[in-house]
Amino acid sequence: MNAAKKGIITNEMLEVARKENINIDELIEKMKRGVIVIPCNKNHASISPEGIGSGLRTKINVNLGISKDSSDFEKEIRKVKKAIEMEAEAIMDLSSFGKTREFRKELVDISSAMIGTVPIYDLVGYYDKDLKDITAKEFLNVVEEHGKNGVDFITIHAGLNKETIKVFKRNKRLNNIVSRGGSLTYLWMQINNKENPYYEYFDELLDICVKYDITLSLGDACRPGSVNDATDASQIKELMVLGELTLRAWEKDVQVIVEGPGHMAIDEIESNMLLEKKLCHGAPFYVLGPIVTDVAPGYDHITSAIGGAIAASKGADFLCYVTPAEHLRLPNEEDMIEGIIAVKIAAHAGDIGKKIKNAKEWDYKMSVARQNLDWETMFSLSIYEEKARRYRKESKPEIEDTCTMCGKMCSMRNMNKIMKGEEVDIL
Repeated sequence: MNAAKKGIITNEMLEVARKENINIDELIEKMKRGVIVIPCNKNHASISPEGIGSGLRTKINVNLGISKDSSDFEKEIRKVKKAIEMEAEAIMDLSSFGKTREFRKELVDISSAMIGTVPIYDLVGYYDKDLKDITAKEFLNVVEEHGKNGVDFITIHAGLNKETIKVFKRNKRLNNIVSRGGSLTYLWMQINNKENPYYEYFDELLDICVKYDITLSLGDACRPGSVNDATDASQIKELMVLGELTLRAWEKDVQVIVEGPGHMAIDEIESNMLLEKKLCHGAPFYVLGPIVTDVAPGYDHITSAIGGAIAASKGADFLCYVTPAEHLRLPNEEDMIEGIIAVKIAAHAGDIGKKIKNAKEWDYKMSVARQNLDWETMFSLSIYEEKARRYRKESKPEIEDTCTMCGKMCSMRNMNKIMKGEEVDIL
């Protein structure tokens, strides 16, 4: 952001302009205003930079990491490599137990995707003491450690301050605070009767971000955990605080992403996108879902993709994937793959809806291949080629240019023949 304000063109800017096929001057102008960010820690040497924000393709994030109940380091690294192979633009390391530092450093070393973390998850394991005994300064020390390790963006729940908590307590919720980071912050504040360290020492936090070029992802501690709680007083109060913090970050040239809901009915999504953009001054919006119904455990990659497509089409810039395992268990590799595919569909559908440059070109090429019954091109254009090829292989048709759904009644095949004046044989 500092370079953009000074008119300095960096290699990262050039790479993003090339990937997005946009004018470099347009990119720099939007970066100056904070509506586009390029998360890229100066210590992350293996990164292939990506832009997030106004007029750019919607990016996707994959959550991974080790926990007390699932601490298999190598299994998670294999999932990381698969996520990168599937072209996820970002990976968030949500590790909370075990060799978190080692996992994080290997992740940064091997990843071309941008890396995000939630430093508060790492507090207890890092210091090996109870949350209540951790000091405000120690909250900041963990952020510094993540910066040294090369993390590109960090989720910080700085909007959950004493004022926000007063609003939360006055306005009863069905599901209270469902954000893991938000609930840990709330717990620390209540036990110690103190202000949120990330809010109280926000300037010191920004100094760490400047030092390592970390993008600040302002977390939504009060995101709704059910459609019943969506767009309530707690959520909006926190969003107002995040808007104020966004301006303070920009004063120090710290890039900002704002995080959003959460669980939300379909008819509330568009207004929530507008609210964020208004209250947070156009900062890029990062949403989990939104999950549009609460009754589909085992299928929340679908409920999330429905909401994500609508959100992206109405202005969300960055989508966090949700897997079929959401609300049930840690996702395995197959769950992760399904989650990535679902969110990629949502992101691309959103890009078509918000008229991102060349977004429909991919679909145009697929439609041409389908009309021509060009199976190889169809496979190569598929959002997940491996599955498309497997389905075709598992059910071979009698006539090669058809499939086992329609056979010789294939509309594409028969219309092609009719339009060329050829005889059509259906029997």
